Amino acid sequence: MKIKKIWQWPDLINQLKEEDQAWLNSIRDKWHLTSQEGQFMVESCRDLEMWQENNIRDFWSNEEESLNPNMQIKQAKKKIITNITTKLNALKGQAKNYSNNKFERNEPTLKYTKDESDKAILGRCPVWSDDTVCCQLKVLDVVQNCAFACSYCTIQTFYGDEVVFDANLKNKLTNLELEEDEFHHIGSGQSSDALVWGNRNNILEDLCDFAKARKNILLEFKTKSNNTSYFLKNNDLPKNIVCSWSLNPQTIVDNEEHGTASLDGRLKAARDVADHGVKVAFHFHPMVYYDQWEADYAAVCQRIMKEFDPNEVLFISFGSITFIKPVVKKIRERDMGSRILQMEFERAPKGKLTYPEEVKMQMFHSMNKNFKSWKEKVFFYLCMEKAIFWDEVFGFHYPENQDFADAFEKSISTKVDIVKSNG
Repeated sequence: MKIKKIWQWPDLINQLKEEDQAWLNSIRDKWHLTSQEGQFMVESCRDLEMWQENNIRDFWSNEEESLNPNMQIKQAKKKIITNITTKLNALKGQAKNYSNNKFERNEPTLKYTKDESDKAILGRCPVWSDDTVCCQLKVLDVVQNCAFACSYCTIQTFYGDEVVFDANLKNKLTNLELEEDEFHHIGSGQSSDALVWGNRNNILEDLCDFAKARKNILLEFKTKSNNTSYFLKNNDLPKNIVCSWSLNPQTIVDNEEHGTASLDGRLKAARDVADHGVKVAFHFHPMVYYDQWEADYAAVCQRIMKEFDPNEVLFISFGSITFIKPVVKKIRERDMGSRILQMEFERAPKGKLTYPEEVKMQMFHSMNKNFKSWKEKVFFYLCMEKAIFWDEVFGFHYPENQDFADAFEKSISTKVDIVKSNG
């Protein structure tokens, strides 16, 4: 007689409380769960725990009590799981509510090292795609790891507690081959926050020297910090740099962007560098859909238009939460509470997961309306979004990604001197 091998739980079960693990083992045996059903139960248990919602055991118990006692076990199990799925989907379809939550995260003790390798530092933006309207940003990865712990980002998951600085940064920047007769929009990295480390290991000094030597680039420092001391202490900064801030309402900062500067801190930092002659930009990306989103994001937009002159601002972007499947898995494995995965997932290009189309349309339309008076004064764009969203929100889309890049160059060149060679 062939003995049926009992399947193993997914590794995620180890993130659950011991009592939840014991309970899952008991229902696996009692209800003869399949491995697929087991995966669903573990993920559901973890999600509810992260969202600080009712325990999955309560859902199951309530459903089990309502069963017809004459039902066969297979039918009863199917009914329970179907009804739990319905309840979970109802939660995911609701706008998040943070009124009873205060998610916190213990910050890790970081170790600092240097990379002596010849590894390349310049590449395409990791979300560069022909399936979306893409700005063709290039990125310089000069530091690996981040001091922040945003719930939707898994940088620390990949790098652990080690922060790696490139020991050969200055030489690598000097030797970079860039077409001198073309414009290049370059971000200072996707594997870390651009300003959180300050000028540690001379990274900001080396990057600013690089910008001074390459008049045909716009070098962007994207951040959620308020660490702008290097820029404020220097009066000989290159004119072709921009400091940009990723912005969310304070509710999202408090609950999902652990360790970052407050909204007030970010806007004050932007105001300080603008007063020092440095151009600024703002990214509402990723926008988070929650019950107070419309009023809270509108208030942030109003603050920007009140506190800044449009001539100081090079561009403003909008974008939504977008995940690849491995990131969803990593988020569930992290030791933190979060509602970031409490959302309906819809397929995006390249197999990514994002909000349903109607949610994104609503958010982008609202943001575009908020900045109506700045429409002709600042370059606005959607990040990582399909042409359909551009058409609905802005009334057009760029037919080719190079057209997007050319329009971006033309706009920022009215505020920043970009000098290309004649070839």
